[in-house]
Amino acid sequence: MAFVALVLMISGAVPASAAAGRRVVVYYQTIYNGSAYVSPLALQSAGATDVIVGAIHLDANSVVHLNDDPPNASKFTRMWQDLATLRGQGVHVLAFVGGAAAGSFQRLETQFDTYYPLLRNLIRTYSLSGIDLDIEEHMSNAALNKVIDALRADFGSSFLITLAPVATELSGGGGLSGLNYDTLYRDRGAQISWFNAQFYCGWGSLSGTSGYDNIIRRGVVPASKVVAGTVTNPANCSGYVDMSALQSTVRSLKSKYADFGGIDGWEYFNSLPGGTSAPQQWVQQIAPVVKG
Repeated sequence: MAFVALVLMISGAVPASAAAGRRVVVYYQTIYNGSAYVSPLALQSAGATDVIVGAIHLDANSVVHLNDDPPNASKFTRMWQDLATLRGQGVHVLAFVGGAAAGSFQRLETQFDTYYPLLRNLIRTYSLSGIDLDIEEHMSNAALNKVIDALRADFGSSFLITLAPVATELSGGGGLSGLNYDTLYRDRGAQISWFNAQFYCGWGSLSGTSGYDNIIRRGVVPASKVVAGTVTNPANCSGYVDMSALQSTVRSLKSKYADFGGIDGWEYFNSLPGGTSAPQQWVQQIAPVVKG
């Protein structure tokens, strides 16, 4: 795996920079659909600006997992090579930390000196463009600020630092983390590239613009840093919006907010309308509307 990591460091050495204009972000967690490898290579030509692989878990006993296996497991060799290819084509490749499985952010808060270096080493090994902090467990604002500051110090101004709050956390409501996002944005907003806001799983919907409007109306986070997240298949969670309705919502958001941040989809492998045989069709159909 040392050789693979070296290849990634070389071929993936395109400098990471904030995506120009509106983003089309794809979450990539199901790497194998059963025994079939799910390649991300079609995403660049489809129009994706950013691919976020995960989930990275910082587990007990100083162990790092990508889903259920070490990131350097042989089953991931092809995936890392394909992601390096995407980076070489100008697509940002991030990894997301946390998500539904608790523990990673508790460990970053209480054992920072043990667990932050593990995260830093992962980013360096795979030459990632950025990191997406998907905090769905309690974390204090002070601890999150510490993580953000360390990432920015270690990886510089072009490194992408994104977060994935449920939509209500950005409009003054409750959520999953206990964080105060208003305070976070005032304290560290300049260091946060954007938010992948979850308008699904009961936390909002993109069947219309009202949830997004609530965030912008609050007057804290600008539209340029709010990427609206949706599920790409009703099997993935509640809140699915079919493509025609999603396109309509995006057009309305672009009309309302000239600096609209873009769209993200959870998740890639079974995205409709193409489903598991052609999941890139979701990107192909939404990207021209987002970017146009």
